[in-house]
Amino acid sequence: MATTTAAYNPDKTSFSLMPALSLWRREVVRFYRNMSRVVGVVASPLLFWIVIGAGFGNNFHNAATGTRQNYLDFFFPGALMMIVLFTSVFAMMSLIEDRNEGFLLTVLVAPVHRSVIVLGKVLGGTTLATLQGVLFLVIAPFLGVHFGPLQFVLVVVDIFLCSFALTSLGFMIAWPMDSTSGFHAIINLFLIPMWLLSGSLFPVASASPWMAFLMRINPMTYGTDALRGLLFPASAPEFSLTHSFAILTVIALVLFVMAFVVANRRSTKAAA
Repeated sequence: MATTTAAYNPDKTSFSLMPALSLWRREVVRFYRNMSRVVGVVASPLLFWIVIGAGFGNNFHNAATGTRQNYLDFFFPGALMMIVLFTSVFAMMSLIEDRNEGFLLTVLVAPVHRSVIVLGKVLGGTTLATLQGVLFLVIAPFLGVHFGPLQFVLVVVDIFLCSFALTSLGFMIAWPMDSTSGFHAIINLFLIPMWLLSGSLFPVASASPWMAFLMRINPMTYGTDALRGLLFPASAPEFSLTHSFAILTVIALVLFVMAFVVANRRSTKAAA
């Protein structure tokens, strides 16, 4: 009897993971089939980076280093984080579309745990945001940024952690909603200020005390600062790489658990 049970558990585990992998694959394929979304999440931050960066030129004074710096270099990590943010938002907006189209209800009545749905959707959005962020790195050599294999791996890890945290947060916001317009309103009210106060536009050292406090409790600040330190070591990052990665990991795990808790609430609206 013990032998039979031991042989059955791996099959059960494999069955539980298959729906998550299927949802992950569906998110990736669905996103790249809609080229307008792909163009939108890359073109908008690229336009911001070029226009704003060229506008400041070499007149930007970096308070962290006490020197003048080309703003295109300083703003590059922030533009990349904007791509990660936009991709995560678009990915989790599909959750609302799935509910309105009846697909989510089909998944909810399937004999799988809701944690599988959370895992599949969040991993799908994280994969998309990470791929889009890494794709933006092709511009880095034109800025004089040349990194080795270890540095590249650390950059990808940083992007992945930020993507995972933002996608989990997007899942929490999208899950109880049935309107994409309402989702956009919350995103503009909540996530865009997070990006503005992430050190993307100006360093923490040059901010006023109350704004610097908000930036230090903003998890995106640590992702942006770690990315800037990896790509531009001479920029004197505000926090150590270990410190930034530790905070990002904790925040990503906490947000994922919160997304899992939200999805497991018994609610007729979530399944409607």
